[in-house]
Amino acid sequence: MLAAHVRRFAYDDGAAPLLHDIRLEIVPGSLTAVLGASGSGKSMLAKVLAGWAVAGGHGRLQGTLELARDGRREHLDFRGSPDDPRLRLGAWGQHVAYVPQRAADLLTGAAATVGEELAFGLEQRGTPRAEMLAQVDSAARVMGLGGLLEREPGQLSGGEQRRTAIACAIVGRPAVVLLDEPTASLDAEGAASLSRLVGALRAAGTAVVVFTATADALARGASRWLLLEGGTAAVDGTPAEAEASAAFAASGVLREEAAVAAWRPGPVRAPEGPAPLAELDRVTFAYDGARATRGGTVNSGRPVLDEASLAVFPGEVVALTGPNGAGKSTSLRHLAGLLRPDRGQVRIDGRDILDDPAGRVAGTVGTLFQEPKDQLFERTALREVAFGLSGRSPGSLRLSRDEARRRASEALEAVGLPGRADTHPYELPVSEQRLLALATVLARQPRVLLLDEPTVGLDRFGLARLEAAVRRAAESGAAVVLSTHALAWARRQAHRGLVLTRGRFEAA
Repeated sequence: MLAAHVRRFAYDDGAAPLLHDIRLEIVPGSLTAVLGASGSGKSMLAKVLAGWAVAGGHGRLQGTLELARDGRREHLDFRGSPDDPRLRLGAWGQHVAYVPQRAADLLTGAAATVGEELAFGLEQRGTPRAEMLAQVDSAARVMGLGGLLEREPGQLSGGEQRRTAIACAIVGRPAVVLLDEPTASLDAEGAASLSRLVGALRAAGTAVVVFTATADALARGASRWLLLEGGTAAVDGTPAEAEASAAFAASGVLREEAAVAAWRPGPVRAPEGPAPLAELDRVTFAYDGARATRGGTVNSGRPVLDEASLAVFPGEVVALTGPNGAGKSTSLRHLAGLLRPDRGQVRIDGRDILDDPAGRVAGTVGTLFQEPKDQLFERTALREVAFGLSGRSPGSLRLSRDEARRRASEALEAVGLPGRADTHPYELPVSEQRLLALATVLARQPRVLLLDEPTVGLDRFGLARLEAAVRRAAESGAAVVLSTHALAWARRQAHRGLVLTRGRFEAA
């Protein structure tokens, strides 16, 4: 159905290849897993197969792509020259659908609702309206989006956006579906929907390829594993053959974690112990309807938080869990001073921050956003981490230039990126962008550390760096709040967990 021979792929003439010597043949109804650590080339291979990396002359491919569909075979031979065939991305994408690691990159941004987003590609192809509505309904149903069709895509949670992106990929019924880190940010229901979807696609003859840094249940259902290292195939065989290899043992690929019954043990706090560092006190908040301030009009929308309360103490790690869209990120944004409650109080170190600008709150509270690109804007990784440590901008720590550079270098070392100091942040793999964003937070040594889905896309080495950072922050007396769907991991890292359901926190 789809075959590729990547002899060499690079973005610039003379540059070291990002991919080389890879062969892949994908047959109807198959499930293939491409595994690898951060920077191994798995996401780049997905972009080559999807045409994203070669359409429009963005990269130079030496090799072949071959697609068989409806009795026709399209063979494209690339030599890395200006005379290479022009891959028409729209036509190719009808048959080879791709959901990138950053799911929001697949959404158009032009649709007012989730339903319109799902219909967008079908409309461009002139699909008859009755058929289009049936296909949209089918894709929405299989990914659990039935109740979200009238929602604005930009207001969805990270997990809901991923479900939407996957539905957008399958709505046109392609021959091949490429999924990059497909379980990232999904709750248990979303992961189950994805598993059922993959089974249904395969039964209908659709080929599925997953690209992941985790040997999870979805990957273990594949008949073939391709393990990448340094942009080439280190192992190509069955899951059993690949997992038994020395290359797999040395790689950064994670094995799926077994369930853990108890939360990480921590010191017992006496009633007369220290006061909380971070608190939500009966906070109510809704995104829709009229905004409200204390003593003013109550927001008319359905509350995301409904008199929600939590308290996190010095040296404590607390995990927030709950389904996609429950309000976990919203809770963190309140603690960071980025959202204001309709009712209730948000206190940091005992002080109500309602009237404090977010820049002032950032002097005490450090936030790692779910999407790292939301906080990366400088020209190099070192400048990124050093930003806000010196100078006189709002929220700056006003350190000397030498001290700021020292702290920035130490933070890059802590997350395993000392060799990336001069690299542009957007040239890093998504997982390293997450670690860089973490470094920008750690360099400020905040008293409250907020981490939104911090494990997404991290390989074994990156996860170890994250765990060390969480441990050091707690040992230094900081309060750490993390939002995650990685429940087994959370139980090992956090002293206790809270489930956010129906707008309130309950003990996990």
